[in-house]
Amino acid sequence: MNAEQRIAVVTGAGSGIGRAVALTLTGAGWTVALAGRRSTALEETASAAGPGATVCLPTDVTDPDGVAALFASVRDRFGRLDLLFNNAGTFGPRSAPVEDIAYEDWRTVVDVNLTGTFLCAQAAYRLMKEQEPQGGRIINNGSISAHAPRPHSIAYTATKHAVTGLTKSLSLDGRPYRIACGQIDIGNAATDMTERMSTGILQANGEVAAEPVMAAEDVARTVLHMAELPLEANVQFATVLATAMPYVGRG
Repeated sequence: MNAEQRIAVVTGAGSGIGRAVALTLTGAGWTVALAGRRSTALEETASAAGPGATVCLPTDVTDPDGVAALFASVRDRFGRLDLLFNNAGTFGPRSAPVEDIAYEDWRTVVDVNLTGTFLCAQAAYRLMKEQEPQGGRIINNGSISAHAPRPHSIAYTATKHAVTGLTKSLSLDGRPYRIACGQIDIGNAATDMTERMSTGILQANGEVAAEPVMAAEDVARTVLHMAELPLEANVQFATVLATAMPYVGRG
């Protein structure tokens, strides 16, 4: 490995924010391991990044063995890991009232958003702790819902609040090993997940209203800033949102 080569893992890299972050990192000279369930989508991201900038490693973040294989492959290929952008997530049932949420749907959201985030963070932490020189950075994708819920979003909101606790614990436990951990909380980036914002979404007062969105690339530039800080500095929490979206005073 080139001594100046910087290695990142981006989960959920086949679309949306994950793709935008992967392309922004490669544009800044990083080598990125693209993780996600859909091989075809990962290949599309890799093609957009250009030859030699990425490696595609299809992974289901809810599978402990699959996550272990992902980070073992990164270690074997590159010898170290400098950054994990822990991005994979799912909203779950669209606008489902509490009483109508099936156990299976609840469990799916928890498995992806919380357990998957933990599994990837744990594997990255182990690698960063053991490598020489020691250390690295983990950035977790939180959400505006880590602060304030939308109506009918209990599973997503609960897991994103939990990610905040995960971030704080990782940040504390990583101190002795030069492992920095921060979180980016995103509101209304234009992705497939937020496509419904432009046609109307349920508000806290019971109305349905369209909401403004921002480009995913605006988020990616913030992730790049967080990623390229020296390990002696850390953005603990960053909030990036569409300026006019109903967040301040949401309820």
